Amino acid sequence: MNFETELEQKTAAIEPILRRYLPAETGYQSKVAEAMNYSIQAGGKRLRPLLMAESAALFADTSVIDAEQDASAREAFVDRALPLFMAALEMIHNYSLVHDDLPAMDNDEYRRGRKTTHVVYGEGMAVLAGDGLLNYAFETAVRAFEEAETKEELYKAAAAMKILSGKAGINGMIGGQCADLEAEKLGDDVTEEMLLYIHEHKTAALIQAAMTIGAVLAGAAQAEIAVLERCAYNIGVAFQIQDDILDVTSSLEVLGKQVGSDEKNHKLTYVAMHGLEESKRQVAKLSEEAVEMLANFPKRNIFLEKLAKQLVYREK
Repeated sequence: MNFETELEQKTAAIEPILRRYLPAETGYQSKVAEAMNYSIQAGGKRLRPLLMAESAALFADTSVIDAEQDASAREAFVDRALPLFMAALEMIHNYSLVHDDLPAMDNDEYRRGRKTTHVVYGEGMAVLAGDGLLNYAFETAVRAFEEAETKEELYKAAAAMKILSGKAGINGMIGGQCADLEAEKLGDDVTEEMLLYIHEHKTAALIQAAMTIGAVLAGAAQAEIAVLERCAYNIGVAFQIQDDILDVTSSLEVLGKQVGSDEKNHKLTYVAMHGLEESKRQVAKLSEEAVEMLANFPKRNIFLEKLAKQLVYREK
């Protein structure tokens, strides 16, 4: 099976996992649930849950994105807990996109080739949908404690929850978003240190969460988790630089969202600071280092290595 076919199959297998944990569109709160589900079901690469599952596979035998049986039917804790954290992390990612698209933030009308949540449901409901997704993520992930049958499994669930909350919070993704907003006021005075802080926290943090949570649930050692965190930093920063490149070189038809938004919002990007060619060289360097780190684990995951390359050289 070639990589593209395998990627398509694995990505498609994540969809029923996400649908399993979506909120019901009932009661007086049905409209916010509908807006939440609109965001989640807009499609996308499902990068973070995919990275989580594939990182777990480095340390334990798991077929969570290939098996069709319900998670409760599996015996291994990693296969019972993984779907919960995969869904939770994708909810957090999508909440951040709903809020990013708001007029007060990036003011984007398109996401993944269709109208953004605030355009369809209004700004107020979009704010609530983002809030709902963030909270519902933790309502979902906390169910991993119910799946734990031993003290060791409880510790794994707690460690995963700590990573999830930390990487999503003010010292993670929200911190990166804060710095991003502050950087808009500074214009050309933004330093490279601040720009890399934004990329590390706004983008790489959730990729780090994905890869380290997968490793934790699969029983990886602390040293192995630390390597994966560094690897995920490289992937995340390269992913964001490539995003900056595509914002300059791509189109709405290819990318599925408006291009040129960085310039429109007066954001100083890596491309604006270093130029296209240097940005491409940095993407290549970070990608090669990430793949080398993955290749050095005793149990290699060739698909994960290819995925890391594909993500940072993507066209959309």
